[in-house]
Amino acid sequence: MREAEPSCSSSLPHVTREADGDHCGGPQADDLLAPLSDGDDTTSPEDEGSDCNQDSDSSKKKTGKHFTCSVCDKRFSCTSKLAQHMKIHTGEKPFSCSNCGKSFITKSAVRSHMRTHTGEKPFSCSHCGKSFTTKSALRSHVRTHTGEKPFSCSDCGKRFALKSHVQNHMTIHTGEKPFSCSDCGKRFTQMSSMQKHMRIHTGEKPYGCSDCGKRFTQKSSMDKHMTMHTGEKPYSCSDCGKRFTLKSNMQSHMRTHAGEKPFRCSDCGKCFTHKSNMQSHMRTHAGEKPFSCSDCGKSFTHKSNMQSHMRTHAGEKPFSCSECGKRFLLKQSMLSHMRTHTGEKPFSCSDCGKCFTLKSRMQSHRRTHTGEKPFSCSECGKRFLHKRSILSHMRTHKREKPLSCSNCGDTFSSQSTLHEHMQSH
Repeated sequence: MREAEPSCSSSLPHVTREADGDHCGGPQADDLLAPLSDGDDTTSPEDEGSDCNQDSDSSKKKTGKHFTCSVCDKRFSCTSKLAQHMKIHTGEKPFSCSNCGKSFITKSAVRSHMRTHTGEKPFSCSHCGKSFTTKSALRSHVRTHTGEKPFSCSDCGKRFALKSHVQNHMTIHTGEKPFSCSDCGKRFTQMSSMQKHMRIHTGEKPYGCSDCGKRFTQKSSMDKHMTMHTGEKPYSCSDCGKRFTLKSNMQSHMRTHAGEKPFRCSDCGKCFTHKSNMQSHMRTHAGEKPFSCSDCGKSFTHKSNMQSHMRTHAGEKPFSCSECGKRFLLKQSMLSHMRTHTGEKPFSCSDCGKCFTLKSRMQSHRRTHTGEKPFSCSECGKRFLHKRSILSHMRTHKREKPLSCSNCGDTFSSQSTLHEHMQSH
């Protein structure tokens, strides 16, 4: 008669054993894998314990999952694994870092965390030699070499290298925004986005430049800043060879060759090469002006416009012409001015071939071919080719005459009438 085999079940709360089976021993809870974002372990080879105990006959390895969590119904093959899982529900974190006091569910997780203090990176990529703190981070990195994307969206089939990425992607289909800011209530799809947003309220800038000490809210902003010191431009356009500091800038530039405008305004259908341009354009429909001047309170649709305006208070003109030294408020104004020295006229009319120094002048000129008059008077409805023309016209309704003759003092509403008058002198 076969002797009853000893059970590994300890007196655990919330344990349901669904069927009798072979005993299940295995590693202690503190040696099991810590849950990570893409489902891999964080243990190093020396941390890995044996699997659940087998019968003396190694061919009789049990694969059943007989132990069920009564809270979430997840099933486990061993009580030790169930015991570790239960800590997620109880919030128990018995292992703490001796350096900073941060607590963890498993001993292996605290060991992985300790490497952030020691700088140890024991796992290295066999392809490029890059080293990592955790085995899971190495596995994720290796997929950049192999192109492996093991996680797929159940709705659209799009594949991802990381489980966390597919989970974030799924919110596009569900519209779910489970993370909310405790200060203003704004909701986010991803916890990382919410955490970045929270720094607006706290003023926290955890990333500092090692060269000049300037601090940043986001790592990506610091990385971008660092290239100012190094002058590095690792990304080049395959069409024209132009080089870029950031991959995203290179990708945006590539669209100018392809003519691609993937970002479309949902209100008017206008398409844009860059997402940021589309978002800025959307504010014109909403009337939103989120950027305000701290000196006079004037509000602006774009941050760059507010920053340019702020210089009018400071009298700052940071951009200077390398030829004549003339200084400008705006970089674009300086670049346009530089063309007066070079004679460059990069903007040409597609109808008649006439070339212009400024894109805005070329666009105004094209209206003479199309007959378009986009500017209309709100008082009488009269339409105009140019914005300056409607501004002059509006003065006839308001009876404004801001332009005066330097000879006799007579005042006029438009530059053209003043010019005609000046000829009489």
